[in-house]
Amino acid sequence: MTDYEILPDASRTQAPKRVPGWLTTASDHMVELWHSGFLGVPSAEGAQFAELNANEVSTLYQDLPTTPGTTLYWRLYHRGRLGVDTMALDIGAPGSVVEQRRIADGKDAWGYHTGTYVVPAGQTLTRFAFRSIAAAGGNRGIGNFLDGVFFGTAPRVVLDKAAIPAGPLEVGDVITYRVTARNEGGGAADALVLTDAIPPGTTYLPGSLRIVDGPNTGVLSDAPGDDQGYYDAEANRVVFHLGAGASGSAGGSLPNTESLPDGTTAEYRVVIDRASGGSRIRNTATASYENRLGETPESLTSTSDKQVTDVRPAADLAVVKAADATTVTVGQTVTYRVTVRNTGPNGATGVRVADPLPDGLVFLSAEGAGAYDPATGQWSVGDLADGATATLVLRAKAARPGRIHNTAAATGNEKDPDPTDNADSVTVCVEPAPSCCGPCSPGKGH
Repeated sequence: MTDYEILPDASRTQAPKRVPGWLTTASDHMVELWHSGFLGVPSAEGAQFAELNANEVSTLYQDLPTTPGTTLYWRLYHRGRLGVDTMALDIGAPGSVVEQRRIADGKDAWGYHTGTYVVPAGQTLTRFAFRSIAAAGGNRGIGNFLDGVFFGTAPRVVLDKAAIPAGPLEVGDVITYRVTARNEGGGAADALVLTDAIPPGTTYLPGSLRIVDGPNTGVLSDAPGDDQGYYDAEANRVVFHLGAGASGSAGGSLPNTESLPDGTTAEYRVVIDRASGGSRIRNTATASYENRLGETPESLTSTSDKQVTDVRPAADLAVVKAADATTVTVGQTVTYRVTVRNTGPNGATGVRVADPLPDGLVFLSAEGAGAYDPATGQWSVGDLADGATATLVLRAKAARPGRIHNTAAATGNEKDPDPTDNADSVTVCVEPAPSCCGPCSPGKGH
């Protein structure tokens, strides 16, 4: 690699190597580029910089499509070569540019310059031109170093949010929330922090923080300050510090989609609580970031689209079964009382209790809510509102001695968030007289 190159500008499309995007008013259409460190001059940014005076005094420029009314930010580094060099920044429609700033800097350090430009009405093509005015030393091929040029719009972070799976879901299911942040503006979105409140009716799933792609991809810690993301238990929210250079205490920098087309994506998971049965879970994420293109940082925010997840109704059915006596003799009537209660959070439909009589018992009668079929042992309760109770009184005759174990189990159309109390059992000892089977311990659970 040579220490410097003089190359054709972008208009010389047949040239095997040229400077992309840039044009010059020089009659030979040549642009001079220096590599960092040549003759002791380091780049202000990157590995190379331009000298406005290549073989003659000239203007380096670009013509870009613009939207009227838009505020454009510009910034650049300028430096003299042999002493104090002077250049002008001209902006406007091609053919009618207006000098925006006259810039003079010495040879010992790069000068940093920024400003804004509002695109006038009807101006859909704007020229940004860097015009050499004067250079120390008097040589027309020497002077006005230029580097770190930017002109464009402020950062604009767009958040896209997804809830996976889409639903409808059940109580106890897991929702993965995935948020993609893309910078569709011009400048970098600095100090980028994404926050997402855990939606009511759900519980954060520990260990689920992850940056799926973009800078700092990987699984994150739940503890504040340990990584680029954490769960804030006090505020019941997740926080992600996104972008290049993000740390446990601050957000990083997200370049625009020209440099990072897919942006960066973060995700976390929640479990649907019982209280959300039959409802909708709504969730929206927010990003805060800074536009640092101007003289002072400008605070900006973005909000994602709202994700709505439908949750199917849930009904917790609890069964209690008891017998009027746990020790009887052959021929005696055993009376069972079966109670099913819906403890919510929603009404139960199609409630059924399976309570078949075991061998050794002969059905006599049944009374209570719904209908009992002695052939199948199915008690059809029907619908049961949240907090409602239904009771079945079932009578049977003891036909033979022995221990008789009997279970009643309830089901419904809705998911039961706690199936551990859906069934209950009782044991009755049937004796001839005075005893048939050894000592029987009265009570349930034999």
